[in-house]
Amino acid sequence: MPVKFSQDHEWVSVEGDIATIGITNHAQEQLGDVVFVELLAIGKKVTKGGEAAVVESVKAASEVYAPVTGEVVDVNKELEGDPALVNRGAEGGGWFMKIKLSNPAELNDLMDKPAYDKFVASH
Repeated sequence: MPVKFSQDHEWVSVEGDIATIGITNHAQEQLGDVVFVELLAIGKKVTKGGEAAVVESVKAASEVYAPVTGEVVDVNKELEGDPALVNRGAEGGGWFMKIKLSNPAELNDLMDKPAYDKFVASH
């Protein structure tokens, strides 16, 4: 499945019923140098639109919202010791968490890459 994007600047990549989630390259550019990432505990339930993580940069602290509903099954522990990984690979190695999807139909509410690029350009 191609990567999907939210209006809150998160990306979602799905394999089976597991969604990998992170922030977009655009979001990390807006934040600047990331100095701290606070992730949820494995087993925690998240609701679409609810808080899923906190990112702190030299400019500001910002919430990361869950683009889908589900249960956290994995977190990127590398971000604890190397939060700047988000800056170096926001849409790759700088992923935040993996969620077991509760409602895969929510993916239909997200944008594909061309729609997301158009959204960013218009805001």
